[in-house]
Amino acid sequence: MFPKGGMGKMMKQAQALQAKMAQAQSELGDISVEANSGGGMVVVCANGNKEITSIKINPDVLEEDVDLLEDLVLAATNQALVKASDAAEEKMNSATGGMMGQFKMPGM
Repeated sequence: MFPKGGMGKMMKQAQALQAKMAQAQSELGDISVEANSGGGMVVVCANGNKEITSIKINPDVLEEDVDLLEDLVLAATNQALVKASDAAEEKMNSATGGMMGQFKMPGM
């Protein structure tokens, strides 16, 4: 089935890949992305763990309709989460040599 030493070599490669993935996953919190809406009236930042880290609202937009403000916050938040997801996927793909694109793992 396996050439001599093949199984051991394969196990070492799997362990190395697992270590790279764990390292990349621990670095996801260091990734920061920013998205805005309304021409920068609302700015939302997120990290690679898909957590919103800050929201900045220009005081001028507070004079507008509440529905407009809600829409701007929603749009910027969704855009930030998409960017964070893309950045996390890119980070994991770089750690695994692109193998993550072939396998979809829950939470990744």
